[in-house]
Amino acid sequence: MRYCPFLVHNVCRYRSLNYKHLIQRLNSQSQYHQRSITSSAGTAEYDLVVIGGGSGGLACAKEAAGFGKRVVVLDYVAASPRGMYVNFRILRTQHGIGGTCVNVGCIPKKLMHEASLLGHALNDSVYYGWQTPQNITHDWSKLVENVQNYVRSLNWGHRVQLKDKEVEYLNAKGSFVDENTVKAVTQNGTETLLRAKNVVVATGARPRYLNEVSGANEFCITSDDIFSLQKPPGKTLVVGGSYVALECAGFLQGLGYPTSVMVRSICLRGFDQQMASLVTDHMSSMNVNFIRSSSPQKVELQENGQLLVTWIQSGDQKQDVFDTVMMAVGRDPVTRHLGLENTGVKLHTNGKILSVNGEQTNVKHIYAIGDILEGGVELTPVAIKAGKLLAARLFSDSEQCMDYEKAATTVFTPLEYAAVGLSEEVALRRYGDENIEVYHAFYKPLQYTVSQTPADQCYMKVICLREADQPIVGIHLLGPHAGEMMQGFAVAIQCGVTYKQLSLTVGIHPTCAEEVVKMHITKRSGADPTVTGC
Repeated sequence: MRYCPFLVHNVCRYRSLNYKHLIQRLNSQSQYHQRSITSSAGTAEYDLVVIGGGSGGLACAKEAAGFGKRVVVLDYVAASPRGMYVNFRILRTQHGIGGTCVNVGCIPKKLMHEASLLGHALNDSVYYGWQTPQNITHDWSKLVENVQNYVRSLNWGHRVQLKDKEVEYLNAKGSFVDENTVKAVTQNGTETLLRAKNVVVATGARPRYLNEVSGANEFCITSDDIFSLQKPPGKTLVVGGSYVALECAGFLQGLGYPTSVMVRSICLRGFDQQMASLVTDHMSSMNVNFIRSSSPQKVELQENGQLLVTWIQSGDQKQDVFDTVMMAVGRDPVTRHLGLENTGVKLHTNGKILSVNGEQTNVKHIYAIGDILEGGVELTPVAIKAGKLLAARLFSDSEQCMDYEKAATTVFTPLEYAAVGLSEEVALRRYGDENIEVYHAFYKPLQYTVSQTPADQCYMKVICLREADQPIVGIHLLGPHAGEMMQGFAVAIQCGVTYKQLSLTVGIHPTCAEEVVKMHITKRSGADPTVTGC
């Protein structure tokens, strides 16, 4: 019998049953329950062992199984090392199969971003004639409950998919004994040895902690904790200028929690910096407080449970009190304790795995995909695509490799920023100013005209080479639903689209996306790029 998680959730919801307990009962009875691991003198043989049950590892495993290969996935996620300080107790966050994206990344982040946008839509609705209550409030606990219910359904779904694909799944830590042998250790200490013709390491990354900041490890949370935080975060300080930092700050402010962002240097490092500046300008207009050129020095717990943060800004010591402090200062690859020293696999100084040919390491039959691969792109769809392509190359006659440079992405800040291809800075360094043409436009989304929402930062640009029909090497969009717009343009970039082809395309009216195909003003011209009229 198969149990649909959505059906289970609805049964629980309408019959006042406990979703979590019912899932546990079904797990214990269902044929989809994880097989037990027992010690054995023998060693199991596999065509592929995947260490890591995130999006990339699961995609690679299922694709390999589709070629009739014997595959096993090892996945065990340790609890967050410090966790949340709530009501004078430390709560350690732990999640299930599916990796960062499913549990503490893309999925819960996008849902909370959507919750924030709905709040903005309620405010805008009065301009469209809707009569809304004067005092609209938000229930944080209800949001967290529904988000986590959906996350658990995805955990379940991954288990079911692995079973359907006949991929073995072991809830165990994997590490190398030698280059062909992997040891699986369960939570109760049971060990099993697995022999592998090929091994894929896909263990991802975990949030970085500021060990040098007094009190940070004891009292601060990370993005691994925010999506399951049981109490409302209240006044929040987000430390860091990463996309994780800005996304979380954006939805927290939108949900009504006063939020500050402490940035040591620049925001959105690695992204186009003109776009990054427009993103933060818009967030500032929403009353997100940016504390620039600052680093925290100390976090102290007050008697009332609040946190006193001390930092240095322009040589002066400053302080403020917050209910929640969230660290978003980057992520570190999970490559320690994998026994890689027993294989000869080479690591970068940052702990990521070096490759010699795509995802292949210096050890011929050991591969790395996802966030742990040096030179890769830390994006879930990239890991999935890379994993599938790798399995096809290993077990079929495919020669298709991952193109990391043309991967599109979106930063889900209140005003979304989507990009594909090169940033303007990289294009200038690679080709030179004289060989680059940048078409750009400031535009106002039609829905903002009635609601009177400011649109000063809604902007887009197309970066082209100044040759023949002007091949496009980068597209950047900032505006509502930019991610939905970018997907189609990402296909065009993959196909080698030129500016001539773009300008010959008929736009869909009246949409924001049509402004992309209408762009005709270049930066070089110095003309005003503001779109006027219909």
